[in-house]
Amino acid sequence: MTDLASPTQAATPSGADTIDTLAGLQAGSALAAIRHARDKVALHTQRSEDALFDPALPDLSLQERLFAAWYAARLSLANDLADAYAAKLIALGAQPTTFDAIEAGTLDAATDARLIAILSHVKLLTIKPVEARPEHLQTLQQAGITTRGIVALSQLIAFVTYQLRVVAGLKALRAAQEAA
Repeated sequence: MTDLASPTQAATPSGADTIDTLAGLQAGSALAAIRHARDKVALHTQRSEDALFDPALPDLSLQERLFAAWYAARLSLANDLADAYAAKLIALGAQPTTFDAIEAGTLDAATDARLIAILSHVKLLTIKPVEARPEHLQTLQQAGITTRGIVALSQLIAFVTYQLRVVAGLKALRAAQEAA
């Protein structure tokens, strides 16, 4: 088993991780100090992100995982986070027309059945998780997603919703500090 990213690998070149960057935290600021008071939490949050988006993970392609993350953020109106995932998708060759088709609900069922199943699961767990039923998992299996892939997808959705809540909370704290 490979070790997850080392502490120096978990941060971006500027020293800030994804959440710090999206929340607009400046190194050395009071809010950054609060977030990093228990640095293991920030470190393991970034390591979780790194692991969930490891290109070598089996069962779901990196592009499928990034579309799932983008869609969860988009449905949650976390536009900065959605934009960050969209940028990663575009860097991998995703076309803007695919984003438009997802938002319009016009993906081609003949060629995009697997992605449609993934995004339907994302929408269910993001918008109405209490309505999730075993038959929804069967839809994913029928689309060729393994049990391990379904678990990874569900973990990814949970992680993105955690990530966007941390970013939203930090932005609210930052705004309150700036207003004071």
